[in-house]
Amino acid sequence: MTTELFTSESVTSGHPDKLCDAISDTIVDACLAVDPHARVAVETLVKGAPDKSIIVLAGEVSLSGEAPDYEALARSAAEAIGYANHAIGMDATNPDLTDVHVHITTQAANIAQGVNDLGADQGAGDQGLMFGYACDETEAYDDLKGRYFPLAAALSQRLTRRLTTVREENILPWARPDGKSQVTVRYEEGAAPVVDTVVIAIQHDDALIDVHGSEEAERAFVEQEVRTKVVEVAIPAALLPADYRLVVNGTGRFADPGGPHADAGLTGRKIIVDTYGGMGRHGGGAFSGKDPSKVDRSAAYAARWAAKHVVAAGLAKQCEIQLAYVIGVAEPVSLRAESFGTGTMDDKALSNLVGDVFDFRPAAIASRLNLLQPIYAPTAAGGHFGRHAGTDGTFPWEALDQSILDALRS
Repeated sequence: MTTELFTSESVTSGHPDKLCDAISDTIVDACLAVDPHARVAVETLVKGAPDKSIIVLAGEVSLSGEAPDYEALARSAAEAIGYANHAIGMDATNPDLTDVHVHITTQAANIAQGVNDLGADQGAGDQGLMFGYACDETEAYDDLKGRYFPLAAALSQRLTRRLTTVREENILPWARPDGKSQVTVRYEEGAAPVVDTVVIAIQHDDALIDVHGSEEAERAFVEQEVRTKVVEVAIPAALLPADYRLVVNGTGRFADPGGPHADAGLTGRKIIVDTYGGMGRHGGGAFSGKDPSKVDRSAAYAARWAAKHVVAAGLAKQCEIQLAYVIGVAEPVSLRAESFGTGTMDDKALSNLVGDVFDFRPAAIASRLNLLQPIYAPTAAGGHFGRHAGTDGTFPWEALDQSILDALRS
């Protein structure tokens, strides 16, 4: 019997890199709230230290209207995630304990002339290549249906979102913002896939060892709490065999201080976590901190949207779409759809069909998906894809359109 394993990971909102993504996307949203056509490219760095933490903001913003208070936005975003206590990794609310350095200028004129005020002919904000991917692995499970997403990535995302929930709702009062998950799915010929291994890292209260008396007892407690209140809640029972392996805090302890104190964070360092967990390819460009004129972000969303429609329409069990652009030019220089042998037509025909049904010019993408609004902060943790479109306008690239499904099928 042939057995294959595939692994994906995710990280919580309090992971240092995700903290940076959240700050950068909070700034994007604030700028778009002032001017829907704002041009934003902002990177964040965070680092905690015994005496004082730092947040560094650097990038370019051009907008019509009053610029938001970048320092205040950074502090509030970090506080919302849970970093209001220096002992756990950072107190962003206190200027005596966290400095914020702002180095934000305006967009370069040579870039602006190719992307501003051109209507439907608005050029791409940069050159580059982007991928979108979808598959039907999640569709056999009620809790996952409608996501059209790789199973390992979907489950690892659910685990980190659950880690955040149990902390915020005080279900695990000793849990801290920083954490990670990893899921290995086992595929065996003739059998449904199941979870082989789950790995969880969860920062916890340093005083927990005093309650339990030893590191071994502390670790056993944390593992059991994570098993019953995180893993076996987030992962559908049909995917969890009795002999699945669970590893929690593999080094033994993950106690305070963690987060930015334990590791520096940077915007854009979790691009595989943000997308398909390694199952689909990635063009290399990060999403967070960028307004939708940057095709790194908007075209990756559009490619995912198109691939999801292809699979949902029944044209393939897997679909990956590649787009590529030239800075200042609206039309993609290439479009390629691949079905990995699972399609109802060959890949050339599928590529032509996708090109006929979807308009991948940046302005058309922004208009069709309603991207010129402050919807990006929620994408900073838990994955940009495999989510449900929100009634508040979030994750619009995850919404299926019946007219597009009909056009693809016809």
